[in-house]
Amino acid sequence: MLQEPNTSDDEDLKSNLPFFITTSPPSPSRPRFRVGAMLAVLAGCLAAGLAAHAAAPSLQPLRQGKWIVGTGGNAYDVKVVGNYADVALGWGGLAVIDVSNPTKCVRMGGYDTSRPAYGVAVSGNYAYVAAEWVGLQVVDASDPTNCVRVGGYAINGPAYDVAVSGNYAYVAGGFAGLHVFDVSNPANPILVGGYPIGNNTFRVAVSGAYAYVTDFYTGLHIIDVSDPANCVRVGGYNTSGSAYGVAVSGNYAYVADGRAGLQVIDVSDPANCVRVGGYVTSAFAWGVAVSGNYACVADQTAGLQVIDVSNPTNCVRVGGSATSGEAFGVAVVAGRIYVADGEAGLLVLPTLPNVQFTLRVDATTNETFTLQAATNLTPPITWTNLLTTNVPAMPFDYVDYDVKIAEKPQKFYRVRQP
Repeated sequence: MLQEPNTSDDEDLKSNLPFFITTSPPSPSRPRFRVGAMLAVLAGCLAAGLAAHAAAPSLQPLRQGKWIVGTGGNAYDVKVVGNYADVALGWGGLAVIDVSNPTKCVRMGGYDTSRPAYGVAVSGNYAYVAAEWVGLQVVDASDPTNCVRVGGYAINGPAYDVAVSGNYAYVAGGFAGLHVFDVSNPANPILVGGYPIGNNTFRVAVSGAYAYVTDFYTGLHIIDVSDPANCVRVGGYNTSGSAYGVAVSGNYAYVADGRAGLQVIDVSDPANCVRVGGYVTSAFAWGVAVSGNYACVADQTAGLQVIDVSNPTNCVRVGGSATSGEAFGVAVVAGRIYVADGEAGLLVLPTLPNVQFTLRVDATTNETFTLQAATNLTPPITWTNLLTTNVPAMPFDYVDYDVKIAEKPQKFYRVRQP
């Protein structure tokens, strides 16, 4: 669940606010909150002149969405394409989740990989699953309600992760290192090359001619895969923690480095990788995804951490969300953050730079109400009408697309009936 700070204390609000806060009415003695670079939203529930038979309208902020794994699986990795999230569920195999409505995620189907699924990649109609001792599994997910395994390849080590680029799949195989498969025919993956890193290869990302591979004990390795049959290590960086997740954006590789948190490494010259910055997160960094100026870190028991990396030499935490499970994997797609949250399943959140804040109005049906917003509660207060409507069914959901990060971000809401 998202953490909802206690509004009785401003400092608690500042330190705990992830994306949303509680829906209590604003206190006249504390009309304003200032939360630095965070987004503060307070929903006030007010009514005036109500008829005796009408229920007082109320407001609540909607959490974006959640899909609970239930028994038999833990969410370790997630990839999102279009309306579907493909989740590696450990012993639960592969799950395909419809996330078109993020407030109501629905499992459409999946596939039992028979061994724990730790990583997943999606290309075209196929999900490529890294499933421990059964290796690479290729699943046709063109019909999410009827996922079918079409091919696979058992490697000589535990498959922990997979990335797909063009006609090739790259598998991180624990002590067996990196494996490269030709998957131009998904029903017949062919092992064409690899590189024996030889410790505990865990995650892999591919960008251009290079595969970026993490190893628990020896950090980041950069492998030239331009000739898949002759993979060559060209450089790397031995991080100070335990290297788990990796993402690449531009000239930088972002490594989720266990207790050392986020590491930012300049890989513009793969033969001379240099650490330029980082951020020590509060728990254990497992996964990382990068979108624009932000790195989203899956920080195990601390949940999601959002780090501003616009200046890689001065990374700053700007937000996050305490999750109810253990955050192992994260993806950022189209204004949403998807967290693979262990036994708690899949969690869907808005991104900080472009929050689409959703309010739910609950009132008497067929009674006209007006939703209003203000930017502060310091007199004279200016309330702006967002909409006036009369709906035959309740509750009514309203998405405020105008909630943006600002220098002093804050917004207040109320709902009234004439």
